[in-house]
Amino acid sequence: MKAIILAGGRGKRLRPITDKIPKPLIPINNKPLIERTIKYLKKYGVTEIIISTGYKSHLIEKFLKQKKNFGCDIIFSIEKTPLGTGGAVKKALKYVEENSFLVLNGDIVTNINLKKIMKKENTIAANELKTKFGTMDIKGNKILKFNEKKDVTDVWMNPGIYHLSTEIQKIIPKKGSLEGIVFPKMVQNKKLNTIKFKNVLWFSIDSHKDIEECSKEIKSKKYSKYFKY
Repeated sequence: MKAIILAGGRGKRLRPITDKIPKPLIPINNKPLIERTIKYLKKYGVTEIIISTGYKSHLIEKFLKQKKNFGCDIIFSIEKTPLGTGGAVKKALKYVEENSFLVLNGDIVTNINLKKIMKKENTIAANELKTKFGTMDIKGNKILKFNEKKDVTDVWMNPGIYHLSTEIQKIIPKKGSLEGIVFPKMVQNKKLNTIKFKNVLWFSIDSHKDIEECSKEIKSKKYSKYFKY
């Protein structure tokens, strides 16, 4: 099975870092995001990877050509102008001959078990929402308790990991969003499934604080065993 890594984002909230390098080259504990994503995929047997790039794509290519120890076949699908997640996938699908493929957002760090996603096509991961803020228990207008950041029970979010049938290219626009255009159509036709994940590590690297917190968590006793690649 091939995988498409969506790695074309500008990463404006991560300036000034992203003024010099693209978001996929941001290091988390001295290992760039793109390297972590490739090794994560390889851990689950995926060795044919299409990287959808745009902003400063030449720097990503240069880095990966210098790192010749991945043991993967890597193809680049380069956007001259931003196409959105849907358009990026549609462009990259010319390199996919199989019946289904994986898609991963290129700015995530996670220990979600890909084997569970790979069992059935048109399945997306779902992980329990963790608030970025402290919460409060309230009765009437009285605050009863302050809570630290925690998982919000039975509220599920989209972590940006998908196993999709190549048949969906018929409904993917040349420019536009998977999440905003394609998935709602699939839901309407009852053609989209999910696998729920509880108590997993998941970070989307969108801010300087995310870099700091993710770097700390993946070194922790609880999660370090998942990141020995």
